[in-house]
Amino acid sequence: MGRAVSLHGVRDVRIAAYSAKPRSETVGLDVAAIGICGSDLHYYKDGGIGSATIKEPFVPGHEFAGWLTEDVPQRGLAKGALVAVDPALPCGQCEFCRAGRPNICPNVRFTGAPPYDGAMTEKIWVSPEQVFALPPGMTAEQAVMLEPLGVAVHALRHARPRLLEDVAILGCGPIGLLCLALVRLHAVGRIIAVDPVAHRAELARTYGADAAGSDLEVVRDITQGRGCDLVIEATNSPAGFEDAVGAAAIAGRVVLVGIPDGDHYGLTASATRRRELTIQFSRRMGDVYPAAIALVADGKVDVDRMISHRLVLDEAPRAFDMLSRCDDGSVKALLYPDASHIAPPGRA
Repeated sequence: MGRAVSLHGVRDVRIAAYSAKPRSETVGLDVAAIGICGSDLHYYKDGGIGSATIKEPFVPGHEFAGWLTEDVPQRGLAKGALVAVDPALPCGQCEFCRAGRPNICPNVRFTGAPPYDGAMTEKIWVSPEQVFALPPGMTAEQAVMLEPLGVAVHALRHARPRLLEDVAILGCGPIGLLCLALVRLHAVGRIIAVDPVAHRAELARTYGADAAGSDLEVVRDITQGRGCDLVIEATNSPAGFEDAVGAAAIAGRVVLVGIPDGDHYGLTASATRRRELTIQFSRRMGDVYPAAIALVADGKVDVDRMISHRLVLDEAPRAFDMLSRCDDGSVKALLYPDASHIAPPGRA
């Protein structure tokens, strides 16, 4: 019998005995590391996200990598290989899957979202099609970070940054920072980052923001009141939608990636309507793992720099509390089932 992180309800994280049960046609992995995502924090703070609520204790964790415990010949992978895992298993049969939009499949089996247990444990089973080979030299930490990078890649496919346009990034947590890093790869104009947490706003500068501040005043100052042509919102704030509208220029585009606390936004309709803004929501990701792997392997996106904390599985209660408060300089925390696998900072 192993152990796992178990979410029992609002701010109720426990370490419990646990043994994952294999399903038919699945492959086993020894979990190397797991990232704590903003959506995990919503289950922790709010007890759920929309209709996906904690009805009974479940194991979170959908950002993870691990070592195969058996050969996977259909993917050309041998036992012991370090692999990345796409947590989503869409049905492949619905109208949305057939249209090439598996990220909105209503029948998806998503690892780490109720009622499906996730990877904050020692061993897990997944379907072979969820497993991705990694290039030589890619670390377990980088493999974990492919999932949030994939979310950012999907958001950028919606955003389609244009030549020399001004871009605002609202929210400088991991998703916002990764969106910023991807925007920086385009020949845009000025990139302005906004986050009320000072250490996160400063980190945005190291990812290529031309300016960073704690509120929308920095956008107004830099653009002389015009606003930005493209706004990518990646906050957890109920005011995130309203702030994104406030940061946008007339006829601007807004891409909403964040999930608001309490599952509700506030919005003044006239400010959006009168400027004829284009609003696009972005959910999870589609078929993006090959692109995410290439971005990291080619050195185009640095996913290591934002990892602020590396903790053992038993420290999960402290990690959830710390991240929910943005304490201790936290940005991204990774959990390890085996302490001997924790990489020293800078040597991931």
